Amino acid sequence: MGSGLDINNFQRIGSISNTRVGSDFESIAQAVLATAGIQVEKRFRLPVGINAKKKVHSFDLGSASPPIIVECKSHRWTTGGNMPSAKMTVWNEAMYYFSVAPTEYRKILFVLRDHHQKRGVTLAEYYLDRHSHLIPEGVEIWEYDEGSGGATVLK
Repeated sequence: MGSGLDINNFQRIGSISNTRVGSDFESIAQAVLATAGIQVEKRFRLPVGINAKKKVHSFDLGSASPPIIVECKSHRWTTGGNMPSAKMTVWNEAMYYFSVAPTEYRKILFVLRDHHQKRGVTLAEYYLDRHSHLIPEGVEIWEYDEGSGGATVLK
């Protein structure tokens, strides 16, 4: 009590808010995709569902023509060097939404490249190794490098 330290604050260091971090990363993804000739808009709404009943879901980016949906994740390894398990759940949720989206849509998970020195892998590489069984066929994983400003397609 009274220490001024908020142990429940999971905001990214140096950011105004996590919402702002996400929005800024979506803008980066939109620009990188445009460089690759892929034009998308923010908050692309699309009906998704398992059976005949559908509900509209708002993807981070997307386009009806050509049909493409993109989810953006700018997560990093924890400050202690651990895998951010709660954030991996969000990646799994994105895979679920990709799996229930119309099949004609191209699907991209656009993530921030964050390399773990001791493990020798990026967060996306770790996710591919540990969670590939949850990634629907055809989903592309693009890893954005802040240093170069470019993206590499891992899958």
